[in-house]
Amino acid sequence: MGRERLSDGRAERSRAWTVGVALALAWVLLYVWALRTGPTGSYSLGDALRGTLAALGLGEPLESREQTILRLRALRVLAALGVGASLALSGGLLQGLFRNVLASPGVLGVTAGSSLGAALAIASIGGFGPGLSMEGGGALAPVVVTLAALAGALLVLVPLGFVASAGGRVSVPTLLLAGMAMNALCSALLAALQSLTLGDFEVARALFAWAFGTLDDRAAWQVALPWLALVVGVLAIPLVARELDLLATGDEDASALGVRVPRVRTQVLVLSALLAAAAVSVAGQILFVGLLAPHAVRLVTGSAHARLLPLSALAGGVLLAGADCLQRTWLPDVHAAPGVLMSLLGAPFFLYILARQREELSSW
Repeated sequence: MGRERLSDGRAERSRAWTVGVALALAWVLLYVWALRTGPTGSYSLGDALRGTLAALGLGEPLESREQTILRLRALRVLAALGVGASLALSGGLLQGLFRNVLASPGVLGVTAGSSLGAALAIASIGGFGPGLSMEGGGALAPVVVTLAALAGALLVLVPLGFVASAGGRVSVPTLLLAGMAMNALCSALLAALQSLTLGDFEVARALFAWAFGTLDDRAAWQVALPWLALVVGVLAIPLVARELDLLATGDEDASALGVRVPRVRTQVLVLSALLAAAAVSVAGQILFVGLLAPHAVRLVTGSAHARLLPLSALAGGVLLAGADCLQRTWLPDVHAAPGVLMSLLGAPFFLYILARQREELSSW
């Protein structure tokens, strides 16, 4: 029995390394693909590499128009990779905390709460703080929007944590119903806010873009936000991975093994909220990335969080950036928001997971 477990552990580690290398290579290929192809035309590999080196100050730039197009494409794909990775890592953390694969920022309403917080900040900045205008590049605008998105995510996560884990046991039906209620409430408030701002075209346009997700015309500081949150999340993985593994057996057993459950729960909630908030404050509401990526990785490499969490981040970046590249390459004349694309992919997958777990759900 011991040898079999050791053999299984080695096989999972080997698969994890293989998957990690493949996903990292996919990031590089997607970056090159995104630079070479797009609605405005195609570029050779040499031009793409030359434009990238020029942006880093390591070479001669292309002609002004071509260099600008490559710069915008680079910012878009980097935003997609960072946002997808942040959402997927947030989903992996929430699934480990709530001990259920159905947990994700979108399903639980975290993305909606974060989007509502960001929308309130955008409306306030646009209506009451002209000097902080997002279009004007006010220095405090990104900070205000990100902090508001974080507050919105926490306002959803904290009550969910208390409601779903009463008595030390996570109730999945309660968790899903509470998530549905939070999604409905945040969506209703966001719709009300949109209706109140219809008279201001710029603010209304920004709010509608946030509601469906957008990767268009992202500035460099916007692209940096999810990457900074992702760095924090990745650095925190060694601090929470073992505790999340132990929490899989239940709060009482984890406490008996030395896990400070309240502290770990608080850390994971804040970390997952930070990741979701950074992603939403840049790209708006994009659902199901945090559900699809961790679940797919878990099927291949197992549920050990030291491997699951970083691989989920890589998979999330591939998922969002890959879908965006495919849409822009095959359907360049169709403007499909990334939130719409992910919902089209994720909703059937969510129903598939529910169907697979119907026997387990019927016992709750």
